[in-house]
Amino acid sequence: MPYPKTKSWIVCSITLLSLLSLGLPCLAAEYVSVNKDGVNIRSGPDTKKEILWEVFKDFPLQILKRDGKWAQTKDFEGDTGWIYSPLLSKQKKVIVKVEIANIRTGPGKNYEQVATAKYGVVFTPTETEGDWTKVSHEDGTRGWIYKKLIWPN
Repeated sequence: MPYPKTKSWIVCSITLLSLLSLGLPCLAAEYVSVNKDGVNIRSGPDTKKEILWEVFKDFPLQILKRDGKWAQTKDFEGDTGWIYSPLLSKQKKVIVKVEIANIRTGPGKNYEQVATAKYGVVFTPTETEGDWTKVSHEDGTRGWIYKKLIWPN
């Protein structure tokens, strides 16, 4: 039996397709990290644009959009700017977004605290379990941190 060709069916189909096409890019945010120290974040996609701030190696960023070899990004504080794409790595990093975060031996508040991390410290996430992320730091510190204390989470 062929599909009914009613006006409401066509409108519903078009609406659904429109919502799907708009929603899909939003479902998977792209996160990257900076691949060297002293990288400039600029006001626009050009080396002649104003330098807004400087970031360090492994600093995590979210890609908002791309323009040629440039990417508009957002950081954990919500600040936006442009970075030259070859200075980015696909390696995922997370950053502490609270004054002090406890790092524990397991994924929960009942586990022993092994370290604390201050605002702005960057870690490499290795796995997740529920509301917890296992992280490692280049100094050898490893443990679990509550997701709401890091960005992206």
